[in-house]
Amino acid sequence: MAIEIFCSLFGRKETGGGMLLVLIFFLFAGRPVKAEEKVKFFSASDVHLQYVGRIDFSNPELPRAWAPGVYMMAAFWGRDCEIVVNDQVLYDKFHNYISIVVDGGPPRRIKLAKKNNRIRVAEKLNAVFHTLLVCKSTESNIGYIEFAGIYCVELKPLPLPAGRKIEFIGNSITCGTGSDVSAVPCGNGEWFDQHNAYMSYGPVTARNLGAQWQLTSYSGIGLIQSCCNLKVVMPQIFDKINMLDNQIPWDFSRYQPDVITVCLGQNDGIQDSAVFCRSYLEFIRRVRGCYPEGTIICLSSPMADDVLLAAQKRYLNAIVAEANRNDPDVYSCVFSRRYNNGCGDHPDLSEHRQIAGELSRFIKAVKHW
Repeated sequence: MAIEIFCSLFGRKETGGGMLLVLIFFLFAGRPVKAEEKVKFFSASDVHLQYVGRIDFSNPELPRAWAPGVYMMAAFWGRDCEIVVNDQVLYDKFHNYISIVVDGGPPRRIKLAKKNNRIRVAEKLNAVFHTLLVCKSTESNIGYIEFAGIYCVELKPLPLPAGRKIEFIGNSITCGTGSDVSAVPCGNGEWFDQHNAYMSYGPVTARNLGAQWQLTSYSGIGLIQSCCNLKVVMPQIFDKINMLDNQIPWDFSRYQPDVITVCLGQNDGIQDSAVFCRSYLEFIRRVRGCYPEGTIICLSSPMADDVLLAAQKRYLNAIVAEANRNDPDVYSCVFSRRYNNGCGDHPDLSEHRQIAGELSRFIKAVKHW
């Protein structure tokens, strides 16, 4: 079980002799907790913490993230652990959700209660080193969170992150909107109470494949036409850390994915095929300019009804055929059915797992992973 937890969290598949020795040392090189060992504060800039995603590090003591799915990882010693997370509390009423995973166990999704939150993430554990992952499970338009620090006895260097990297570009589906009714049923609470980016198809796919993930997604966004009175489209905000305000340029050298999936078109709807395909090709070329070595996979919308799906199949076939004239590492993946059992016709958690299953199999076949 310990081996499975370690490999699941850090994306490692090997459990042979060398990895096993590292794992035994990492998990069980414990010593009895001495009376004088006190819990102390480690700032968010501590070198033992790992961060993945589009994060603003202009203040290293308060790394700030808007994007869904951004995550921090740590290895802490002892029985108890607390984290400090700040919430923007956008419009004085929006509260972000975070997902917390300890020792590779089941995720615990909690709603931040105020601007400054000190949250007990573990207590009464065995006196050994434990792993922690904290993920932003709500999207950019709920506002930012800041990782402000961690309270524990000691932090330990983590193993290197998983070598494989995937980026998932998309809209509300990719954000995990409307998927999780475990706390608040559809139609109740605030519209973001059913968000769960950690359990959306992208991170699930990445964990299936032992990869890091990054979600470049925004609810309502389209390729050439967005919904819900949005004044921007994905090509405008694709290069930003703060997609909410279309601000803070992202440095693409910080994360070079092996695979990039593009799931756009649900909010565009049926469009003039020549205009849509030309714009899609321009976006693919821009993505290729940012990621020269990554495999690009253009996805149909998991929410698409029969009419839109038929149109998307035509669009994607034409787009990929044209792209492949100069770029053979571009593919299309069309999902087998419509997934819309969540809130607002979005996929629910079970369907996100099914979408991830389809996409994982496709990526395995293309990348030979």
